Amino acid sequence: MTMKIYHGEPNGPSLTVLAALSEKNLDADLVYIDLARAERHGSKCEQSVEVNMSVEGEGPVLVVNGEPLADSVFIARYLDDVGSGSSLVPGDSYGCWEVMTWCRFVIERVAPAASYLGVKAHLKDRLAGLDDSAFAEMVGKIASEDLKQRWCDVRTGKFSDDQVADSESKIVQAAEKVEAQLEGRDWLMGEFSMADLETYAWLAGMVDLVPAAFENAGRTKTWLERVRNRPSVQQALSRATVADPLKYWAPGPEINRWG
Repeated sequence: MTMKIYHGEPNGPSLTVLAALSEKNLDADLVYIDLARAERHGSKCEQSVEVNMSVEGEGPVLVVNGEPLADSVFIARYLDDVGSGSSLVPGDSYGCWEVMTWCRFVIERVAPAASYLGVKAHLKDRLAGLDDSAFAEMVGKIASEDLKQRWCDVRTGKFSDDQVADSESKIVQAAEKVEAQLEGRDWLMGEFSMADLETYAWLAGMVDLVPAAFENAGRTKTWLERVRNRPSVQQALSRATVADPLKYWAPGPEINRWG
């Protein structure tokens, strides 16, 4: 079996996948692509319908024996199945359900909010500085019209005050959920799991953007530091090509229209 992983900066979905690879003692051909310049699209990365229409937005791609796979939670789950070492998902049915349900909460609630706030703070001005032809060339290969429109909205600064407020409230809710879950334990599900990786990957960059969410969340702040110091996460962070990868964002999942 041959594996190749196209990844961006170790933040959000790329951090989950890179850390999972390390947790499972796996080797892969790692190829950096600048997700914040839409390099996942076109000739720099293998393409498929599943990759082009990934609900995750701009995320990593795992290629196994020539077959491209997308979406960080599902990639991490695949790596967990084929790798060695401690499992990132409990072996019992209820424990598996619990972890995957938590990850769904992160995918559907936290990730869209975090990426919305992240691109507003850290990508908007860079895209606005591109001339029209350069931007058109950059996004011209994006197959998903929804994703392409999100890129255009970021460049023109089309951010709804209501969606900004809603996104901030979702980060507050996520921090409250993590804080409650951590009572009496070091990790979200008892043992370190995919829930810790995926939650940290999207939440760590929010500490500076939504500081109020973490003001009274002592357990959460300690947990963030604990995850950051885990060897697999340190290995992932060591692959950064920018000074602060937690400030490097690309358009993520579409914000849920139904709240």
